[in-house]
Amino acid sequence: MSEPLVHFLLLALAIFVGYRVLGAGLGDKPGNIVVTAPKIEQMATVFTKSRQRPPTAEELKALIDDYVKEEVLVRGALALGLDRDDTVVRRRLRQKMEFLDAAAAEVLTPTDADLQAYLQVNAAMFEIDPMLAFQQVFFNPQRHGDATARDAGSALEALQADPAANLAFLGDPTLLPPDLPLASKTSIGQTFGAEFTEELDKTPLDRWTGPIASGFGLHLIRVSKRVPGRVPALEEVRSAVAREWTNTKREELEGQRFAELFKHYTVSIEFPASAEAGP
Repeated sequence: MSEPLVHFLLLALAIFVGYRVLGAGLGDKPGNIVVTAPKIEQMATVFTKSRQRPPTAEELKALIDDYVKEEVLVRGALALGLDRDDTVVRRRLRQKMEFLDAAAAEVLTPTDADLQAYLQVNAAMFEIDPMLAFQQVFFNPQRHGDATARDAGSALEALQADPAANLAFLGDPTLLPPDLPLASKTSIGQTFGAEFTEELDKTPLDRWTGPIASGFGLHLIRVSKRVPGRVPALEEVRSAVAREWTNTKREELEGQRFAELFKHYTVSIEFPASAEAGP
């Protein structure tokens, strides 16, 4: 009983029951429409926020008249059953039910222990990507043809013999920079491809190796820095962990609420005679 969620659900239930009991004797009666003072205040407040000024007496009357018109038309539509089998109406009602679950989750406040436990269980979701910095010499297959791998091998021998050699004279012109600063494996993969990145991650540090293929051609590679991936501390990703914790709680509440509602129904599924038997 000390849980805030329990308080929220009990309050919502009390409001619902009170509305059903009190409303059954007023607004729910056919031909009896009650425009309450709180409703008028709500309409005036919305008007004031949108127009940056309070409504005049004539404008407030127009708002009330429009509300009454809407109520009459909605009740008429419900009496005719126009809400049944209407995809838009059904979707909107579903959204409202899901909104109740979302609102219940939003009022929950996780403790540091809750967030730390969530981070530990879902470490892969928040893991910081490994990072690499490297130099590359590019060889364009369109220029070298069948000799691309051989020419790259010759250049590799020259670099291994003299690591300080001028890179501009060894490879082909390219828009790719010869010296790439520290970047995540994900961003490197987006430029050079996943297979290139995996091979890059296997190369020894501070030694020219290759050639490694990418979507552009062949590359000689020298990895100058490697930072391994890690699970961050809670303070580094607190907002992200809190957001995902709330999303998870909302999904749990949706599942629990649906399970409670579902217990009151028996579902029968009648397949068309022409339909193939499914699992």
